[in-house]
Amino acid sequence: MSGLGRGGVSAGRDSKAMTSSAIVASGLRKAYGDRIVLDGIDLDVPAATVFSLLGPNGAGKTTTVNILTTLLRPDGGTARVAGHDIGGETRAVRAAIGVTGQFASVDDLLTGAENLRLMADLQHLGGRAGKRVVDELLARFDLGEAAGKRASTYSGGMRRKLDLAMTLVGRPRIIFLDEPTTGLDPRSRRTMWDIVRELVADGMTIFLTTQYLEEADQLADRIAVLDQGRLVAEGTAAELKRQVPGSHVRLRFADAGRLDSAARVLAGSTPDRDGLVLRVPGDGDVRSLRFLLDRLDEYSIDVEEFSVHTPDLDDVFLALTGHSSTEVTSA
Repeated sequence: MSGLGRGGVSAGRDSKAMTSSAIVASGLRKAYGDRIVLDGIDLDVPAATVFSLLGPNGAGKTTTVNILTTLLRPDGGTARVAGHDIGGETRAVRAAIGVTGQFASVDDLLTGAENLRLMADLQHLGGRAGKRVVDELLARFDLGEAAGKRASTYSGGMRRKLDLAMTLVGRPRIIFLDEPTTGLDPRSRRTMWDIVRELVADGMTIFLTTQYLEEADQLADRIAVLDQGRLVAEGTAAELKRQVPGSHVRLRFADAGRLDSAARVLAGSTPDRDGLVLRVPGDGDVRSLRFLLDRLDEYSIDVEEFSVHTPDLDDVFLALTGHSSTEVTSA
């Protein structure tokens, strides 16, 4: 998928003004025989944001991306990408987007600089313009020292950075990232996260699929959960977490006497006498925390420490789909 979107000369910098929504889809449907892959999904992705699509294996994520990037025609519904209809304005859509797949598609026989120059040539950026773009990208992705080395010698993280840099040669307005950090070590993954944040700060829109729920939590402005071809939830990470029960305040006491006293005055609490810990149901907002602490103060019960615990995206995913997050893939 990495090559799509690298061939347009204008790469999205046409005269058509960018709307507030970078991607809008309504009622997208796709089936293979009797198997329904997408069952009428709606999407609205604001410009200059990160939108993450999560879902278990077979949920329809890759089908959605393939439709939005014009690789696949839907059986029903409509979609506009960068203001262009995916059915009637295919070339305009492709000129406005870049796609980076989960496997870096660089040419191992070429150096990093040569890979970028090849993309610049394909974009018809000759001479000084092409050299300027290549130099800027090598610097931006911290690939200057390795620019003259063959891509086959690059680490996984370096190859990913080079692959994304190649996508950026054409200055796309929207980038589809399909599991961009799969197989990377934690340090390289966080480097990629920083790059994504910089791209969004520059005004680009990122459509992200990922198998790492932490990645969606860290990067996404909005998250949609797709299951069996239908969107089962959408919102910010915080909004999705609030949909799942299990939020609580954790209080630790110096001795069992204080723990028992707190358990008597805090309704619904659950004590752990071995750990001298009391779990109190609640969403941890300022108002409820103030009430809880005032209640303890009223009875002169001292607390050693307290913390607020909320469900993570793993819990959200399991509650919404009935699948473990370990089943999340790009399929």
